[in-house]
Amino acid sequence: MSDTQKTYDLFVIGGGINGCGIARDAAGRGLTVALAEMNDLASATSSSSTKLFHGGLRYLEFFEFRLVREALKERETLLTAMPHISWPKRFVLPYHKDMRFDSETPTSKLLTTFMPWMKGRRPAWLIRLGLFMYDHLGGRKILPGTKTVDLTSGPEGAPLEDRFAKAYEYSDCWVQDSRLVVLNARDAEARGAKIMTRTKVTSARREGDLWVVSTEDRHTGATQEFRAKMLVNAGGPWVMDVIQGVAGINSSENVRLVRGSHIVTKRLYDHDKCYFFQGEDGRIIFSIPYEQDFTLIGTTDADHASFDERPVCTDEERDYLLAFANNYFKQTLTSDDVVWTYSGVRPLYNDGATSATAATRDYVLRVNEDGGAPILNVFGGKITTYRRLAESALEKIAGFFPHLPGKWTAGQTLPGGNFAVDGGPALLDQIKARYPFLSDKDALRLLRTYGTEVFDIYGEAKSAEALGEGFGAGITAAELDWAKRVEWVQSGDDFLWRRTKLGLRLTDDERAKVDAYILGNGNG
Repeated sequence: MSDTQKTYDLFVIGGGINGCGIARDAAGRGLTVALAEMNDLASATSSSSTKLFHGGLRYLEFFEFRLVREALKERETLLTAMPHISWPKRFVLPYHKDMRFDSETPTSKLLTTFMPWMKGRRPAWLIRLGLFMYDHLGGRKILPGTKTVDLTSGPEGAPLEDRFAKAYEYSDCWVQDSRLVVLNARDAEARGAKIMTRTKVTSARREGDLWVVSTEDRHTGATQEFRAKMLVNAGGPWVMDVIQGVAGINSSENVRLVRGSHIVTKRLYDHDKCYFFQGEDGRIIFSIPYEQDFTLIGTTDADHASFDERPVCTDEERDYLLAFANNYFKQTLTSDDVVWTYSGVRPLYNDGATSATAATRDYVLRVNEDGGAPILNVFGGKITTYRRLAESALEKIAGFFPHLPGKWTAGQTLPGGNFAVDGGPALLDQIKARYPFLSDKDALRLLRTYGTEVFDIYGEAKSAEALGEGFGAGITAAELDWAKRVEWVQSGDDFLWRRTKLGLRLTDDERAKVDAYILGNGNG
């Protein structure tokens, strides 16, 4: 039976983290799944995050306790499932008397009512209370708890202005966001899902108790029709376009598009800890060691007009982030220090909040079965809670699939992550012993990209020459061939900015060379 003659249980629209997470969970429970992504996997929001598995410390001020607790619990679940692309980070929160609440937070409004003399400031006792809750809401077992740091003597204070004397240090986790998406898609495919990239869903119509889904290959223009018992709309910023334009359904639900922009500079300090900076406008930003030689600073919160408008970091947003960081760092940063910027649109559920910052980060799942076959619409979500969102989605649709098996993804590793959560150093030693021609930097990069799959890519290679043509930054033909064959890579951008961030390290000519190899000359 051909794919188009087959009736799938689920047809998923959207190859971001929510779509791929749902496809993986469903395929692992025995459902037949097809997924279509109109561009590359993780080509929009899911490759443009701040790249943290975190509970969201500031969400406590919005009383989002359920969301924070769920996210905090997920940090360690996810950390053990993907120790190659996620690892613990310590965050340093410098304290100063001018730290203020966002005026839209329930906490700010409550304290303004009962303690007006505080004038919107965040007192030290309240920050410490929030960090205590952050330490204990999620049942932390692996990550160390909060401690106080003396900035006048420790390395954490060296890059900061001398006026900062005290800080609080707490735990969260880093994640390679777009690799997370690809690994979920790969695991879904390994469990039987059909994953189609560069495949646009042009229409979906109900015929009795089935959906008939029409698709178009973005490269060839070839069209196909698929049949499915249920449609899953994980379109992210395009979720309303799928509901109204593709499926032709009227809906009172809506999303609020919020743009988050980031800047990347050369590395600003020597230690490997992150900073959590609070501004006088009530907002916060992070400063995070990035890709070994860089520093990531973000993010902004600005309403975004349309899903059709490509998000970019505006000059105003860049300057805002620079000015914010300059309130803390001794080194004065200018636009000349920025080596790259990126921006993504968060498709938040529209809860009527008065500002982009105050809009909920929680996810909302809605099933519509008016007029026949059901559709599940996914609104919002955080990368940290993607696995729980997928579980919740399967719970939501379980009534349509009798005898559906129960939860299974917690503790199940993703490709390359089959080693202990504290086993990174030992695996790094194995990689360096097996491939002694690698530099320490390249070995670490490979570990944090592929985990145990480094051995699948490099095989029995005894020298760099055995891996084929070199492209700079440690990239070889062997790695590009593997990425084409296994990870749906079809262009230079797919590899250089989503499967990796090696675009930061290459010249324009080198990037063009990678693109040309992937487009035409690879043997993968």
